Amino acid sequence: MTKNKMITVFTPTFNRAFCLGNCYNSLVNQTSQNFKWLIIDDGSTDTTKALVNEWIKEEKIDIKYHYQNNQGMHGGHNTAYSLIDTELNVCIDSDDFMPIDAIENIEKLWETRDKTLKLAGIIGLDAFKDGTIVEKIPETFKYATLSELEVENKIKGDKKVVLKTDVVKQFPPYPINPSERLVPLGTLYLMIDQHYKYICTNKVFCIIEYLEDGSSKNILKQYKKSPNGFLYSRVLEMTYSKSFFYTFTRAMHYVSSCLFLKKWMFNKHNPKKLITLLALPFGIVLHMYIVFKIKD
Repeated sequence: MTKNKMITVFTPTFNRAFCLGNCYNSLVNQTSQNFKWLIIDDGSTDTTKALVNEWIKEEKIDIKYHYQNNQGMHGGHNTAYSLIDTELNVCIDSDDFMPIDAIENIEKLWETRDKTLKLAGIIGLDAFKDGTIVEKIPETFKYATLSELEVENKIKGDKKVVLKTDVVKQFPPYPINPSERLVPLGTLYLMIDQHYKYICTNKVFCIIEYLEDGSSKNILKQYKKSPNGFLYSRVLEMTYSKSFFYTFTRAMHYVSSCLFLKKWMFNKHNPKKLITLLALPFGIVLHMYIVFKIKD
């Protein structure tokens, strides 16, 4: 039943039983059922397990449930990537869901791709519940990396990335720090960008909703609570940056993370030492701002 599916939709979740049903219903109603749904329960203490077990009994879609002790979103991704055995995968967060034709559109785009190109997957769009697109990709981009779109061409806003599973497995997992719960997920995409491009499409793959306790609404808190995770991210961003200004801003954040960790040797393991020295006073100001804004 499950061996020949093309896509794994995976959902890391933590105490989101109250909204997970929206994702489930959207998957049940997909126009193509060429997928599995992998749920990574990251230590939930609510009714998530019982709810998912009821859905498994319904046998409407192919569901696999995996429970683990809480590691944070990146830990959920690590586990998912270790378990996925389909050609493609896409993460749909527990508070999001898919348009009913999303799987079908992914399938068609991938089957008709130029197989001579070195591709990591597909970049599609996110939209809000009212149908508003977060941000479209200009039609001139048929193939691109995320860095080309977001950093070099300032095409901001969340996008939905479908990844080729054997490409993901070529790169190291997100580092796990027992005292922290976040490593920016973009670090994986940044490493992939150095070797592969994506198909670009303006098809919507995900309907998003930002909940009050979501990481996107609490980014300054995350800077303070997960400095090792952000330090890891800033080093990679500086390593691969092609822009002085972008490197400078990453260096500012690097300095702030070092201060949270009490790492006074800012230039140790730093790929852009001179720019970091220039950014040092600005990084200190940023650090003071975060400390001032986030009291807990």
